[in-house]
Amino acid sequence: MASTYTPLGVELMATGENAGTWGTKTNTNLNIIEQILGGFNQVSIAGGAQTTALTVSDGATTGTAQHRMIEFTGTITGNQIVTIPLDVQTFYVIKNSTTGAFTVQFKYVSGSGTTSTFSATDKGTKILFAKADDGTNPNIEDVLSNSSTINLVNQNEVRFEDASGGEYVALKAPTTVSSNLTLTLPSADGTSGQALTTNGSGALSFSDAGIGIGKAIAMAIVFG
Repeated sequence: MASTYTPLGVELMATGENAGTWGTKTNTNLNIIEQILGGFNQVSIAGGAQTTALTVSDGATTGTAQHRMIEFTGTITGNQIVTIPLDVQTFYVIKNSTTGAFTVQFKYVSGSGTTSTFSATDKGTKILFAKADDGTNPNIEDVLSNSSTINLVNQNEVRFEDASGGEYVALKAPTTVSSNLTLTLPSADGTSGQALTTNGSGALSFSDAGIGIGKAIAMAIVFG
């Protein structure tokens, strides 16, 4: 009985087979597992509109789909499609480092299952689960697609985005950083029980917080 292979290329050796080469094959298997668990691979998808097939090499470490993190590189001049084999089941960290304002779609090689697409302006990172949940139409699930995400654009800018990729908060370091920071607050009107609040435009003001002397004393006792 000959050896068989997992969908990500790990060799399953049959009993009594590979005499004299079992150690070498086991070492290769361990290297493949290491790639699957934490390996990094760069794949150029440069060029016009095209489909790039990521591969699995049975019993070898040369497959382009056998890594945990894959970074797409190159200058693209058309929309791109990147595929994986139908039976691959694993988590991927996919980084889109291409240049060029075109989409990059990550999907199984065939079928009508769900896919994940980087928009033409999205040069970020996605955590994707290749589910292999159907023999014909398996799905790709964007793990963070249903929650707000933090997108690290570069070392100077962080964006908070909603589930559809819409930006609602961005933090960007100034070109010149001052050694001193002054925060000017509006004056209180002398009324007790007020708190510093902000309106929808971000303007600060003091307003009634509904905290009387009794509540203030009680809070002081609890937190004091």
